[in-house]
Amino acid sequence: MKKVFSFLAVLAVLVPLVASAAAKKAPDHAININTASAEELMQLPGIGKAKADAIVTYRQAHPFKSVSELTEVKGIGAKMLEKLQPNVTVDGSAPAAKPTASAATVR
Repeated sequence: MKKVFSFLAVLAVLVPLVASAAAKKAPDHAININTASAEELMQLPGIGKAKADAIVTYRQAHPFKSVSELTEVKGIGAKMLEKLQPNVTVDGSAPAAKPTASAATVR
C-alpha cells in the first residue's frame, strides 16, 4: 500500500511538470532561424535541445533561405513546420500571416 501512495505522490509532482513542458508558450516575437542561439530556438513550441542543436548545425553548412527549409533538419517534418511557421523568420521580418477564411471569400 505504501508503494501505491509513493507512486501516486511521484505522479502528482511529475504530471504538472510534463504538462507545462508540453504546453510551452510560443515566443512573443519572430525568431530568426539563421541567427538564433540554441537557447533561443528552444523557446519555440516542439523544439528541445536536440532539435535546436540540429538547426544550428544544419544552418552552419546551409543557411536558411526560407522557413520551409526547416524540414531538411532531422526531426522536423511538415506538421512541426506548420507549428513553427508563425514564430520563425529567416531575415528578421515578421512571419507571413496565414490567410483567413474571410479574406479568401472576399470577391
